[in-house]
Amino acid sequence: MSDRSSIAPLAARQRLMTEPDLGAGNFLDHALAANPHRAVPSVFTHRTDHRGEVVLRGHSLLDLAALRDRYAAWYHANGVRPGEPVGVVVGEGLEPLLHFLALTSLGAVPALVNDAMRHDVLVRYLDHVGVVGVVADDPTRLAAAYRENPGRRPRFLALAAEVQAFDADAVELPAGHPYRHAPDDVVALIHSSGTTGTPKSTMLAHRQFWDGKQPRMERFPAEPYDRLMSLMPHTHAGGLSYFLTATLLGLPTVVMSDWRRAVVEPVMEAFQPTMVASFPRTFVELATGDLPVRGAARVHSWFNTGDSAHHGHIRRLVTLGERPAGLIRPWLLPQDRADQPALPGSQFVDGLGSSEMGMALFGQVTTPESARDDRCVGRPLEVVLKAAVLDQDGTELPDGTVGLLGVVSPSRTPGYWHDRRLTESFELAGYWLTGDVARRSPDGRFYHLDRTVDVIDTADGPVYSLPIEEVLLADCADLVQDCSVVGVPGGPGEGQRPVAVVRLQAGAAGAGAEEVQDAANKALAAAGLAALAAVRIARTPQDFPLGPTGKVLKRELRTRFAGLFTDTRTDTRPESRTDTRAELRTGPQTDPSTGPSTAPSAGQ
Repeated sequence: MSDRSSIAPLAARQRLMTEPDLGAGNFLDHALAANPHRAVPSVFTHRTDHRGEVVLRGHSLLDLAALRDRYAAWYHANGVRPGEPVGVVVGEGLEPLLHFLALTSLGAVPALVNDAMRHDVLVRYLDHVGVVGVVADDPTRLAAAYRENPGRRPRFLALAAEVQAFDADAVELPAGHPYRHAPDDVVALIHSSGTTGTPKSTMLAHRQFWDGKQPRMERFPAEPYDRLMSLMPHTHAGGLSYFLTATLLGLPTVVMSDWRRAVVEPVMEAFQPTMVASFPRTFVELATGDLPVRGAARVHSWFNTGDSAHHGHIRRLVTLGERPAGLIRPWLLPQDRADQPALPGSQFVDGLGSSEMGMALFGQVTTPESARDDRCVGRPLEVVLKAAVLDQDGTELPDGTVGLLGVVSPSRTPGYWHDRRLTESFELAGYWLTGDVARRSPDGRFYHLDRTVDVIDTADGPVYSLPIEEVLLADCADLVQDCSVVGVPGGPGEGQRPVAVVRLQAGAAGAGAEEVQDAANKALAAAGLAALAAVRIARTPQDFPLGPTGKVLKRELRTRFAGLFTDTRTDTRPESRTDTRAELRTGPQTDPSTGPSTAPSAGQ
């Protein structure tokens, strides 16, 4: 890595905050114009050499522009024109970001697809989008699917390697390249995780996706020593958001192609990041077992977005690293170093967000000194014009009452591609419904209790899965490494009953479902929460199904255990019916009451 700093001067970053034409479709060009260090490597990729050592390769802003233009020439030669959607199904890392830059420079609309998406779902998704072409690492199965129905076949199906090897000198880019976007132009389509059903296609617009990020130009830590490790999936809005921010800042960033700890930890040790951005999936792995002390030695901030993280994992991560002098608040550049000595440990900035929100709209900071505050996602960020807890009619509920979380913000998506009815279903009384169940405290802090589709409707009232998971992960940490709580049908008149699927700590591999359920229900009773009706131990990855972005597929767990209390079987999968007695513990047929829907979450 270069000894020269690639970070843009503060004055240049402040000018970017007020650029009227800057947006998600042209941020690279604005970074090139503003940053005098445009030739210094700032974006790093990684590989492992034949000796098993991590090799980092740096790319400057000028390098990114050259790669973008080469890819854009290929797309233009293949007939891609402004406004046309193109499927990009390539492995995570820098590659999908290059395709995003190339397609937006032509005014086209990249439909970025996580290549871990199940193939049949992928074909349906591309058909729904109506892509004019697809670039994929391996288009073989796609080609076979389109042979069965040639009328659906897009104009081209191409290997990503073909784009990479293209001789751009043979093709001229169109006049006026790069394309000049209008504020409302769609610049990308981002699919949802599919944890609650078929993936939705969220539109990102040129100005909308930049709204709210302007303050990061002066508040995001960007000192000469700062380095960011981005573990976000870069086919997701979260990965794109951090890449946009880092590019404009000139912040040295390693763009990861894998989120698993076995890959992440060696790169951490080689890159020595001061900041790590991820979904909870990697934070779970990093917080499990021996902590990554060497790789996290310089980390002062962990940034989480998407689903909020759990205290049981956060509390271990913040013991790592060191907070430099002056970094006493999140999102602020260090100042007054002489008056602020370095502090041991790091800060965890937990942001509740989604592709639809455009960015994390709520923020909560945890440090080693912080008191436990289960399920608190903090206060709305300044881009939020209004946030409220609503009833089904859109009426704002009083503090302490559980309801639907709604936001008013210019950063929200224009809607879902080709699905106005779905878009309208998330709009209520002028608010955008985030799909979450929450409550607000009198001092303005919000508490995230569940996704609306995951609320457990028991005979005694609603039970929220996330506070239960919080207790299992924090108070049963000697047994539970990770878990997912879902509601399944009980007997007649019982409504749903809460069931936990649990991954065990390595040191508790011999524990059975009965032991885990007993420990969990004691902790839940102490927290005033509903008892678990059953526990299932996940012994294999198949027992703990994850979606393409690493989220637990609760809908699959609900289906798998739908007959648990109404059928003699304990699992709907044939291969699991022979060994379930050792893995499953069911509780009594009557759960303790969870109280009214205004009950506080654990730790309150």
